[in-house]
Parts: sequence; C-alpha cells; structure tokens
Amino acid sequence: MHFSLDRTGPAPLVQQLTDHLQAWIDQQRLRPGARLPSIRALARSQAVSASCVIEAYDRLVASGWLEARHGTGFFVAERKPGPPADDTQPWGESGDGNWRQFREGHDELLKLGCGWLPSNWRAATELAQAVRQVSRGAPQDLFDYCPPLGLASLRQQLHKRLAQLGIAAGPEHILTTHGASHGLDLLVRTLLRPGDTVLVENPGYYNLYNLLRQHQVHMLPVPRTAEGPDLAAIETLLATHKPRCLFINSLYQNPTGTSLTPKVAYRLLELAREHDLRIVEDDIYADFQEGPATRLATLDSEQRVIYMASFSKTLSSSLRVGYLVADPALLARLAELKMVSGIGTSRFAEQVVGQMLANGSYRKSVQRLRVRLGQHMAKLLGQLEQAGWQVFCEPCGGMFVWARVPGRDFASLEQVAREHAVLLTPGSAFDYQGTPSSWLRINVAYGQDSRAQAFLQHAGRPLPS
Repeated sequence: MHFSLDRTGPAPLVQQLTDHLQAWIDQQRLRPGARLPSIRALARSQAVSASCVIEAYDRLVASGWLEARHGTGFFVAERKPGPPADDTQPWGESGDGNWRQFREGHDELLKLGCGWLPSNWRAATELAQAVRQVSRGAPQDLFDYCPPLGLASLRQQLHKRLAQLGIAAGPEHILTTHGASHGLDLLVRTLLRPGDTVLVENPGYYNLYNLLRQHQVHMLPVPRTAEGPDLAAIETLLATHKPRCLFINSLYQNPTGTSLTPKVAYRLLELAREHDLRIVEDDIYADFQEGPATRLATLDSEQRVIYMASFSKTLSSSLRVGYLVADPALLARLAELKMVSGIGTSRFAEQVVGQMLANGSYRKSVQRLRVRLGQHMAKLLGQLEQAGWQVFCEPCGGMFVWARVPGRDFASLEQVAREHAVLLTPGSAFDYQGTPSSWLRINVAYGQDSRAQAFLQHAGRPLPS
C-alpha cells in the first residue's frame, strides 16, 4: 500500500488518508475480508499520529467500506449493491411535487422555486460560535433530555420576542417543536380525527395537504387573494359545513407572498367566534417582517388562534427548532403527545438558538437578511415585468413571488428551464388536489443568478406562431 499525503494542500490529513484508502479498496486492490495495516503500522508508514489513522478507519467503518473486529483489527467489508434509484414517480403526480427539490441527481441545477435561502446568506460564523459556546458549557446541554415544554431559557427568550410582536404569551404558553412541520403534526393528531373537515388555503403549503391526507382529514379549499383568504368563500363553506380548523399563513404566504390585511383579519376572527372555529396561524416567515404587519394572534382575545413559528427559514434547517403558542389546556395535551412520540426535542439545538437570541447575533443576522431580501425582491419584480411575466401580487416582504407567463403552460416553461440548468417548482405542487397550473413559485434569493436571469428572459418571450 503506497500513497503519499500532501502536507501543503488544503485538505486535512485525515480526509486525505480516508480518500486514499477508499480509492484503494474501490479499485479492488484490497478484496473483501482483507486485513488493513494496524493503526500503529499505518501511522508509522505515513508519518501521522495514531489518532489520525483511527479517525480515518472509523470514517470508513461508518460508510461501510471497512468492518472492525474487536481485538483483531480492521478488514475490508463486503459491499452489497444498493437499491436502484426510484425514478418511476412522475413529477407532480403524487401531489407532493416539491419533494423533487430534495432528491439526489439535481445538485447541478439552480432550484429557483425552492423554499430555503442560499447557504452563503446564513449566519454561519455566528451559528458556529454559538455551537462552540454550548459545547463548552454545562454538560447537561450535551447529554440530557429536554423538558416537555422545551428548554426554559429558550421559552423565556421566545416570550420576549412574542411581546415585541404584540402577542401576549408567557413561557408557560409556549411549546417548542422540531420545526413547524412537527408543530403541525402535533396539532393535527391532537385536534382532529379521521373524517373531520378543515379549511385550507389554495394555493398553499403542500406538506400540510399531505399531512392531512395521512390522517384522513377532509380539506375544503379557500382561494387566497392579495388581501388574504377569500372571505366570501369562507362564509359559504362555514354555512354549509362544520370545519374544525382553518390553517393560514398570515404573512408572506407560501407560495403567493401575499399578506393579511386588517379588515380581513378582523372578519376572520368574527367568523371564528360565530362558528366555533379554531385557527392555526403558521407564521414561519415572521422574522422576514419589514414594517407594520397584521397577525391574527395579536388581535385574538378569545384564544381561538394557535400561533406557530420556526427558525428553519432564517437560521438553520438542520437545527429543527420551532415553537407554538396555545392555551394551557391544549398545550398540556400537545406536550404529552410530544413526549410519547419523540421523548422531547433537542436540548442542544434549543440551547444554540437560545444563545443566539440572548446575545443579539440572531437579531443582527435577520436584519441583514431582510435588507438583502428586500433588495432582491425589488430588483426581481422589475425584471419580471420587463420580461413579460405576470405577477399575482407584489409582496411587501418575504422570499416568494407567484408568477406566470401568459399563454405558457408548465411543460413549456420546464423545457426552457432545463435548457438553462434551472429546476422549477410547479404550481400544481401548491394545489390541494395537484391540479395543473401555469403559476410558479420563485424564490427571490436565487433570482439574480445568471441561469435564472437567462431563463426568465427566454421564458417571457412570445411563443413562435
């Protein structure tokens, strides 16, 4: 076994050693069952520390290239072929078309309709610093379970943040979750039963639709307008059905980018009182708020609104930290289900988020995001108009623009997009029944990429007669 490590290059020695060993095995110079050099022998021959060899071997064991035999050493593992890639599911036919954004094989494409910010927009330095602080802190934050309601220090910080939004919620009214999707799952399983009926916005959040289907809950679609959900449609549905809940994005709705007006908000609360309706307000884009905004939770005096939010969009999707606000009786039921189904949330992740809230680094990073998103939003709206696109509504903030090219269907847009290495999210993914649509969700954070610019310009051109 002969190879050399580059001590002047940027790659760590551990990674170089791992790569060389894996390449050696992959080229079948080492057969399954072959024994590798001892830790001490390989460290001596490569002039590295024993810990470097141990970590390289451990990485190869974890990835299935080696197996460790206690007291004997490390041996080449028998590698079995993995299952074939599942490419049989057509795009959008299952009603969860956006799942394609997460599948392998599209890494080279620009995901113009995705639901997250670019990694280089995130507060990576501040997040890494918070992780280091927590790692050097109290041992229980690394090893212990989280309390049922969530970490007390985080809930205290959330209480302060909610007060700034005009939402009166003490720490005892706050429950932490594994992101907003976990919060929705807890609520659906606690509040609803198979056969129940709910109101959902259309277009709306595809994952909510799928969750409700999983629990056999009947959905009644409410068209989303530029001012919020269509009040006339809601009044008709309330008069003819008995829905248990309304699920709504008040601010920067996904996918249309529209926000609730005060007039619509007050009428929704009146209807909720008249028809004994609970409202689940998903405010996942709350921290993108720039200027005044209307939230149902700030106007609710009868505790009919269950408020939800998350740090996935602004801070990190990997941390999976969200929260919801509800009355104490419901919160107790939710906390019990949370413990039964998952034994709580991540104490470490909640400590990291709490650290960033307490030291102000999260607030500063979100301020930078708002400015950057606002600039990109204004620029993209002008470019779409010049290129001949139709915009559903000019959002006052957030990440998304809902737009289409008159006369073009999704298939023709997708063809143009592929020619420019762009992956689209179709409007059908945001319809509760997956109905085909010419509308597209565009994430403004990716709109200035050269591939996006070329696609928008070419797609907006008149079709040849």
